[in-house]
Amino acid sequence: MLTVEIHATSHIGRVRKGNEDNYLLLNITDAKTWMSSQDPGEFVIESQKFGIDDNGVILAVSDGMGGALAGEVASKMAVETICQKFLDDEPEKTIAPEELNQSLISKLYDATVYANHLIHHQGRTDAQFQGMGATFTGIGITPEAIDLIQVGDSRAYLVRNSQIYQVTKDQSLVQQLIDAGQIQPEEAETHTLKNVILQALGAQNEIFPVSARLLPQRNDVLLLCSDGLSNKIGGSDMQRIILDNFDQLQIAAAEMVKEANERGGEDNITLILVKLRGDTLPKPTGNEIKLELLNLGNIHDTAEQDTMEILK
Repeated sequence: MLTVEIHATSHIGRVRKGNEDNYLLLNITDAKTWMSSQDPGEFVIESQKFGIDDNGVILAVSDGMGGALAGEVASKMAVETICQKFLDDEPEKTIAPEELNQSLISKLYDATVYANHLIHHQGRTDAQFQGMGATFTGIGITPEAIDLIQVGDSRAYLVRNSQIYQVTKDQSLVQQLIDAGQIQPEEAETHTLKNVILQALGAQNEIFPVSARLLPQRNDVLLLCSDGLSNKIGGSDMQRIILDNFDQLQIAAAEMVKEANERGGEDNITLILVKLRGDTLPKPTGNEIKLELLNLGNIHDTAEQDTMEILK
């Protein structure tokens, strides 16, 4: 049986007056949900361990943006809407009958699009929330697949076979400049437009979430995080912290928050660490990671393969 060990936390950082990040842990079969506390005086690591059946689990990080409390509202709406779409007592209210047999990734995709609709509507109809938005990076895990959804620049990483890979690509202006060969990756860290993202939940009427799939392997560790972590700690440092605390990932979570704060802590810091265990999972072999990019306009349509590179 596939089991997951999960450690999640969200910290205000050293500069911000409030926490606009949120995380979500959702065990679909048991209808149990955990979200981050946004109390600035608290630093809590939520730790859970349970088995996964075909219904799967959903894990997500959302980084809010906007004036006053707008970012906090947007990220909270994002994670709460996902729960609503999966856990409503009357499924016909949230998922059309022909969609009841959807795959987990297709349901997550639709829920993300719906969250965008609600946040965008709230921002347009309530002046105090005008212009609010939120990133959303989520994964759905079943015994057969690790499915990813991304809107914005919160990231997902994979540690496998003692190597670390970034399995999402920032939907940001500087990433676009890197892809076009106009700047080098190291220049992105100090670029004046580094905080400009190309899409976010609520910012536009229509969004195009990126969706992808990985095949799970034994002892995989997944890391989801907001840019409050990834802007301060590079892949090699993440790898070091995770491998040094591989059997105590709660310590790894606390150490990452500590290091991000020691390096400035200008932003909220949110992360989820997940370890997969199970005798039915294949053992990892080699260093090549295949990421299947999905076209969820029609999930059975063409899909591409992308090979992940080891982060140095």
